Amino acid sequence: MIHRTAIISQNAKIGENVKIGPYSVIGKDVELKDNVEVMSHVCIDGFTTVGDGTKVFPFAAIGYRPQDLKFRGEMSRLIIGKNNTIREYVTMHPGTEGGRMETVVGDGNLFMVGVHIAHDCIIGNNIVMGNNVTLGGHVTIGDNVIIGGLSALHQFVRVGCGAIIGGMSGVEKDVIPYGSVKGERACLSGVNLIGLRRANVCNNEIHAVQKACDIIFSNNNTLLDNLEFVENTFPNEACVKEIIKFMRQKTDRSFCKPPT
Repeated sequence: MIHRTAIISQNAKIGENVKIGPYSVIGKDVELKDNVEVMSHVCIDGFTTVGDGTKVFPFAAIGYRPQDLKFRGEMSRLIIGKNNTIREYVTMHPGTEGGRMETVVGDGNLFMVGVHIAHDCIIGNNIVMGNNVTLGGHVTIGDNVIIGGLSALHQFVRVGCGAIIGGMSGVEKDVIPYGSVKGERACLSGVNLIGLRRANVCNNEIHAVQKACDIIFSNNNTLLDNLEFVENTFPNEACVKEIIKFMRQKTDRSFCKPPT
């Protein structure tokens, strides 16, 4: 299960049924949980944990020091959950003292070729990131998000659950849950209808989400007034509540809005 050319520190923690391919390097503070598969030419270092059933493809570099000039070698962590697929040339970095001291990746995600997860990011579950998606530091991604290839997200951006980001987009602002954004400077183009239908959300609630977004981003009143109106108008729709909750949380960015 472990190729004779692999270099594995004697202090690394290796679970049951772990496979490690030729010429891979596993550092002394790495923990590979049960049924992890590390293919050839993979390097995993730092205080990194890789969850059960995760597969790491060739030439991925996981857990090395972040690209943050303020990093001083603090003992920060990278925690990767279960059943992730990490394709070729993916890079993931641990946290920093200026952030959470950890980068956290959830379960069941697909990271396609060349994805970069920077320091202090929080990544949810069942997310798909296309080829060469790049996340700046401190980015937060909710569950069931899809990010198209060659997109880049500015540091501290939040993306709500169920959102979709079109390929080759530059995302500088927060993306609301179930939102659909795209563009060189990404704007809200509507609601992720396909994602909502795949999640078996009923048509009445989908219509409520569409109407709520129209009201929230209308120019008739302030954003806070619009949020309060939507909260009173749709008191029972779970998806609308998720949007309101997301938008009321503290953020370092503003929101992706429809183009004027």
